[in-house]
Amino acid sequence: MNEYRKNWPIVLAALRELWKTGKVSELKSPFYELVRPGRDPRTDTYLPILRSDVLKAKDLVTGMQLKGMVRNVVDFGAFIDIGVKQDGLLHRTQIPSGTGLKVGDIIDVEILKIDQERGRIDLGWVN
Repeated sequence: MNEYRKNWPIVLAALRELWKTGKVSELKSPFYELVRPGRDPRTDTYLPILRSDVLKAKDLVTGMQLKGMVRNVVDFGAFIDIGVKQDGLLHRTQIPSGTGLKVGDIIDVEILKIDQERGRIDLGWVN
C-alpha cells in the first residue's frame, strides 16, 4: 500500500494537467470526486415522494400503489425505495421491455406480495 501512496502526488499532478488542458473530458467526474473526499455522491439524487400513511412494512397492503425511487439495478430486477425499512424488488419480468431503469428514477409501483418473515416486498410495474 505504501508504494501506491508515494506515487499518489505524481498521479494527481498528471490528472490536474489533463484536466487543465481539457484533453480528457471523461476524467471530469472521477477527478471531481477525488478533489472532494468524504462527499457522498448519492446525496445529489432526488428524494422519493413518500406517503405519510406508509411508515412501516406493516402499513403496506397488497395491491397498494406507491411512488418509489430506484436504489439499485441488478441482473434480476431493481430494488425500489418505497419509504419503509426494506426496499422492494421489482423483478425483471415486471419491467416492460425497452424500459431502461437507472438509480434515482422515480417510478410508480404496486405491492404484489409481502413476506414479513423474510423481510421481502415484491413489486409490480404500474402503467
